[in-house]
Amino acid sequence: MGSFSIVSQFFFNVGILSWDILLTLSNLVRRKRRIGHVTPQGCPGYGGHWPEYRLPKETDSRCSCPALNAMANHGIIPRNGRNISFVDVGHHIQTTYNFSPTFCSFVPHFAARMLKKSYGKDLFDLEELDLHNGIEHDASLVRLDAAFQPDQSIKCVPFIEELLMAATGKDENDNIVITTKDLSRMLGKRRAVARAVNKEFSLSFFHKIFGSTNAATLVTVFGGRVNDLHSFLHDERLPEGWESHIRQPHGMTLMQLNKTILGIELGVHERDWAETAQEAAKCPGV
Repeated sequence: MGSFSIVSQFFFNVGILSWDILLTLSNLVRRKRRIGHVTPQGCPGYGGHWPEYRLPKETDSRCSCPALNAMANHGIIPRNGRNISFVDVGHHIQTTYNFSPTFCSFVPHFAARMLKKSYGKDLFDLEELDLHNGIEHDASLVRLDAAFQPDQSIKCVPFIEELLMAATGKDENDNIVITTKDLSRMLGKRRAVARAVNKEFSLSFFHKIFGSTNAATLVTVFGGRVNDLHSFLHDERLPEGWESHIRQPHGMTLMQLNKTILGIELGVHERDWAETAQEAAKCPGV
């Protein structure tokens, strides 16, 4: 990366951080969006009415991110998952899941840099995002490691079922919910087992944070509700009538999300699963 690019990236990050702080402070004093009105009027999903869900065709492009795949399956972004604008995908993430404009700018910019593309001019296919150890990483909660499953758009159904069965909480409406502690526990197991069975295993601190970020969305965007997550994780589908549980007027900022991410990551203890990992290592190909 050239010196100009490094300086440009530095100022971009400073700008995003400053903007994010302002949005976070504003979220603290402004009224939350009303239930039933989280998705902006005129956008897909307003009033809980999502565009028609269609299963992807064999020629369609998908990736390891169920949030993006669900948007493609509903036609919020191109259904074939191809020729997607970095700018447009950020806008649609914001209106669909109510993440802040700072989050929805930072993440597509990061993806563009990862793919060595122009954020403002270039297009991408969803499968390109699965560059190993870019955003995609080992020890996913819902997918086998790339060493065992190169196509990371393919879900591991037993992993999803185990994750949903691990839910120990209930919300105010008596719905079963997965908690941050549940997510920490399952991340600890996945990391310990993947480390034991995958000879090519790698997981930097950076990718640990990515893993906890993905987990955090399950409790922030979906409120941890198992019924909704079943549809989202298994079918990559947004349930009819669903809207994001994030009700802040400016959406979930990077600072606010980091609080949940940190709580999950600090609760991960691989050593608690040492015996399980040893048993798994005796079964080649797990």
